This record gives sequence, structure tokens and C-alpha cells, in this order.
Amino acid sequence: MRNVMNFNKKWAFTKMADAVPKTMPTRWDIVNLPHSWNAIDGQDGDNDFYRGTCYYAKEFTKASLPAADRYYLELCGANSSADVYVNGKKLAHHDGGYSTWRVDMTDVLDYNNLLVIAVDNAPNETVYPQMADFTFYGGLYRDVNIIAVSEAHFDLDYHGGPGIAVTPIMEGTTAKVGVEVFVTNKKDDHVLAYRIKDAEGNVVGSITSEDTAVIFEIEDAHLWHGRKDPYLYIAEAALIEGREAVDAVSTRFGCRTFEIDPQNGFILNGEEYPLRGVSRHQDRWGCGNALLPEHHEEDMDLICEMGATTIRLAHYQHDQYFYDLCDERGLVVWAEIPYISKHMPTARENTISQMKELIIQNYNHPSIVVWGLSNEISIAGSDEDLLDNHKALNDLCHEMDPTRLTTIACVSMCDKNDPYVQIPDVVSYNHYFGWYGGDTSMNGPWFDEFHKAFPEIPIGCSEYGCEALNWHSSEPFQGDYTEEYQAYYHEELIKQFFTRKYLWATHVWNMFDFGADARNEGGENGQNHKGLVTFDRKYKKDSFYAYKAWLSDEPFVHLCGKRYIDRVEETTKVTVYSNQRSVELFANGVSLGKQTSDVHFFYFDVPNEGITELKAAAGECTDESVIRKVDAFNEDYRLKEEGAVLNWFDIDAPEGYYSLNDKMSEILKSPEGQAMFRELMGGLMGRKAMGFEINEGMMQMMGGFTVLRLLTLMGGMSDKKFTKEQLLGLNAQLNQIKKV
Repeated sequence: MRNVMNFNKKWAFTKMADAVPKTMPTRWDIVNLPHSWNAIDGQDGDNDFYRGTCYYAKEFTKASLPAADRYYLELCGANSSADVYVNGKKLAHHDGGYSTWRVDMTDVLDYNNLLVIAVDNAPNETVYPQMADFTFYGGLYRDVNIIAVSEAHFDLDYHGGPGIAVTPIMEGTTAKVGVEVFVTNKKDDHVLAYRIKDAEGNVVGSITSEDTAVIFEIEDAHLWHGRKDPYLYIAEAALIEGREAVDAVSTRFGCRTFEIDPQNGFILNGEEYPLRGVSRHQDRWGCGNALLPEHHEEDMDLICEMGATTIRLAHYQHDQYFYDLCDERGLVVWAEIPYISKHMPTARENTISQMKELIIQNYNHPSIVVWGLSNEISIAGSDEDLLDNHKALNDLCHEMDPTRLTTIACVSMCDKNDPYVQIPDVVSYNHYFGWYGGDTSMNGPWFDEFHKAFPEIPIGCSEYGCEALNWHSSEPFQGDYTEEYQAYYHEELIKQFFTRKYLWATHVWNMFDFGADARNEGGENGQNHKGLVTFDRKYKKDSFYAYKAWLSDEPFVHLCGKRYIDRVEETTKVTVYSNQRSVELFANGVSLGKQTSDVHFFYFDVPNEGITELKAAAGECTDESVIRKVDAFNEDYRLKEEGAVLNWFDIDAPEGYYSLNDKMSEILKSPEGQAMFRELMGGLMGRKAMGFEINEGMMQMMGGFTVLRLLTLMGGMSDKKFTKEQLLGLNAQLNQIKKV
């Protein structure tokens, strides 16, 4: 019978070797898996994390392995390319850092054996991803196992698959469950014993057959119904020789139907089931992608606490354990490959192989409803090769899995009429109006325009969000990185998105802050801080509770601004979130009144004198916080960007006149302002910005930026860098133009 032996302990590791060792190294570091060599330098900024080839080595004896005919090495994640050597002989090469793959070691094993795995995350033009806003952590960052099997066994060679595929098709209340297995070295006298069990372990069907594909019928099947009822069956298959099982496999599955309707959104088992949730990157502070089961469980607990019904697992294949958790907890999943940002004609084969692995390894998960073809791949526009690659991927998905749909995540500036948008079954857009330019009010109307132009294409929002750290303000504004602006942004987006039922899915970017070593912003380098929860999972930002108020059934009340204690104003606004209809706020024991709200957001004006102890009450739920009156703004609350040429609070802004702190859209209302910036922006960008034609939509986005933020961003995207003196000179010119 099959025996799986975990092989994570005591590997020798080095970055320093330049060749495969012939004997077990004695001076390398000793590490346990999962492991990443970028756990620290991939999270500290400057885009200088180590990318190259590193080596892992381990000695073992054949006698230490379970008795078997064949031995497979299973690697559940080696980023991003890897070579396997046993006793000096190269056995395999694999490209793709997020999927499972296996190597048959049997024929080269001796009594004593040296296993070496060379893992490489160096830049190249053949393996995705190569350009993206997250760290490409190198390492053996998931489990490594040895699988011992008999000569005849369920397949271990085909794209890392489980050797069993289950396809439940609902016909009324009856589930017709197709079970197909893939067997290596099956003999004529071998038979297959199949069983279906319910969630309690009771056998509800059994078939013994020589066929590798059978069909069960489950009458009155218990449906997998998302968060409401994530019911799972179990399919088992055993390979029988005589009266003995020589190998066995099993998988869980769920019986469900779904459709995505362009008018009514996602429909699960015939019921409208709005998909409102988050995207997830898998990495963590201090360990990169090298996660343990308890890390995955904590992530799932937080996502479920928020009340999400869907997760976009970006931008690559995630750990099988997390897909299992999605099945168990009822989260509807968008699963995708890391075909992202930059189309590489030399890497088309890699998109195909990674898609095959994604589908084959995850086919049995009922949580998955769409396969994601790409993310923001048209960032420089689409061409024939890109279109052809997408058509090939789309056809491949439908051929391999006719039961699910395909989707893409389009970059905001991608033209709605681009043929690329027409390829998949459903479409989503990544929009950041209100953070990267534009205004929060532009989000909902943009989708209305798309829906009007293409009423038969289901449309969703695959990314939206803004960054927040421990900065605070009573007058938050776009680009200030305050927790208060992030909360305002998400309040506005929730009200716009959750009331548009035609949106097939919405996914916040992101559930957690994550490593992006190329970023140096917000006061903490090396991270993208758009998470609703901090990178270490220790703090839920206020915006987390805005979603909990809309999505969760668990009664609660949350006082916002707990980290914003010192306040200068005589009367300050205090925001409360709750999924209860009414909230009462007390200041030092005195009621400030009770409010009711249909949008779950409550705003109170609070007298700010001395120290005020606040208490919010909603039904049986309470929450408390403290504010304190101060004479001067606490500068610890204000972002001062290290290395910034100029901070916004250093800029003269006389009343009634423009400054670098005004939005472009305001300045362009003035003929003098138009003339000034037509000349300036033409010289800086020509007719293009970041590879996109400057059209009306682009101008709308740019209009939402303050001049300072726009010039800083555009300067970073071009050869034109502004000095402090130049920016102050521009500000002096703006100070001469009266506001319209």
C-alpha cells in the first residue's frame, strides 16, 4: 500500500555553492522545510532581495524508507525553477514555483543516497511571474515528501495530479457522480473498488469494476452550498490484486450547481448568492511563503470572521491545504496562474504547463468556480501573440474542465472594446479610483457604463483598495496612507459595489498586507499595505470591520480610531461600524444619542475635552476606546516619507490660490492652470503615461491625484526626476493662480 513519508527535517542549505556537491556538505546551514531564503530581504524594500540558484542537500538510506517497489519524491512548492539530483544524476527539471510535481527516484537509489535540489528564482524570460507587485520568494517553501508505492499504483507522474477525478452533475435532486482514476502498470487481473461516503463516513454507494471510470447516483444529494452549508462527500478508489489492495486514493468533493448571470450575478444551486470577498497573498512577515498549517488556518478564520463569501487566490496556485479549507468553510474560489503584468512570447509554453497543473491538481475542489487566465497582462496593450496565448489558455480550460468558467483580471486602463476582454466567459477589472488617481465616486458608474455597453458579459471587480498604516488624521485625503482614509474609501466602495447585484464578484485588494520588495512607500518599505489586516495578522484595520458590518451575521459593534487618540479639534467625528440596526454612543458615561442606519456606518460628533472614554452599544454588543484633547497635532500620526523630495505639509498653500496639494482636476478648471500643465505634462510624458495612451479615461484618473503625488509617480516612471527646488518653483507658480 501507498506510504507517504514527510521529508522536511534537517536539510543542508547554501546560497554560496556554484555546483552540485558530490558528498554531503558539512559547512552549509541546517534548515527545516518549509523554507525561503528571501524571508527577510524580500520584505525590507529597495527591490534587492536575492534572486539566483541556491542548493538544498539531504542524506538518507534506502533502508530508512518504507518497503515498496517505487519511490517518488514529491515537491509541493519550489520557487521558481528547480532541478533534482540523486547520487549526482540529474533526474528532473521543473518550471513553475507554485504547483506540486514529482520525480521517480527508484532506479538510481543505492543503500546510501545524496539528494540535492537546486532551486532558482533568478530573472528569466521563460517562467512566470517575472514582473509583478509582490516578492518572488525563492526556496523549498512547501512540504517535500517521499511517496512509496507498489509497481502498480494510481498515477503519480501526470502534472502532479492526485490520480482521481470526480465530476458531480446534478439532475434535479439526484447527483450523477463520475469517478475516473488513472492507473500506472495496471494488470489484467487487477480490479478497482470504488466507494462514495457521506460526511459522517457512511457508505452511500460502492462499485467494483475493471473500468477506470464509473458513475454513481446519489438520490436527494446533500448540496455544497457555500458558507451556509459546505457539505462534502468522499470518493475512494482501491486497486485490488487478488483480495489485497495494493494502492488506494481518496478525495473529497461537493455536489452543487452554479451559474454566473450578467444581470443577477452569481447563482449557487439556483439561489442568488452574492460573491463579496477578498484577494489573498499567501506570504507572512518573517517567513515569506514558507507557511505552516496554523498560518493557513488563521488566515481562513480571519476571512470567515469578516463574513466573506469568496476568495480570489492571487496570483498563483496556493497550497492544497488552503484549497481544502476553502472547501470545508464554503468559500467560493477564483484560482489562477501567475500570467501577470508582462506578456513574454518566450514563456507561452510555461502558461500552458502551469494551467494544466492548476486544473489537474485542483479539479476536485468544489470551492473553485473559475479559472483565471491572467492578471493585468495587457498593461502595455494587447497584441496578436498575447491574444493568441489567451485563446489557447481559454480553450485548454474548457477542454480539460467543461464544468467551470474562465475569467481574467483586466488592468483599469484596458479598453472595454479590446478583443482581449471578449475571450473568457466572465470578466473582472482592477480599479483603484480614489487611490491611484480618479475619485471614489467613479467606481460604480464605470461598471454601469460597462454593463450598459456589454449587457451579456458578466462583469466584476477583481481588485480595489488603498493603503493604510498607523497614520491618522481627522481630515484624511487620497494618498495620505491613514487608517481613516482607508476606512472612508472602503465605506464608499461598499455602498457602490454591494448595491449593484449584476456584479458577479467583488474582491478587495487585499485581505492582508504582503511583501512587495520593490515598494518604498507609506513609511514601511518592502510591503504593499492595502490589506484589511496587517502583515503579521496582529491588527485588524478599521476597514476590516466595515466589511464585517455588511457581510457577517455575528452581532458586533466596532469603534473606529482606537489608534488615533490625540486630537486637536474641539468637536471630533467618531465612526462606529455594526451589523445591528441601531447604535448608541456614550462619552464618559453620557449618551450622545442613538442612531439607526441601513448602511451599517454610524457617525457621531463628540465634544473633545480632556480625556474622553467612549463606549458604543448595539444590542448586547459593546466596544470601548479613548480620545484625548491636545493643543498641537501629534506628529507621530503624520507620515513623513524617508527619501521623499518633498512632503505635502512642507508646501505653501495660501488660501484662495492653487498649490501642489490641489488635485489636478481642480487646477485644470483654470485656463492658466491648463496652460501650465499642458506644457509640463507634454514634456514629461508625451502622449503616453506608463505605456497607455492619454485618453479621456486616463485624464479622469490623473485628475484625482494631487499635483505633488502625480509628479512624484510620473517622475518615477520616466527619466524626468524633480528636485525639491523644481517642485517648490512649480508651487510658487501655482500660488499665483486664483482658484476657480
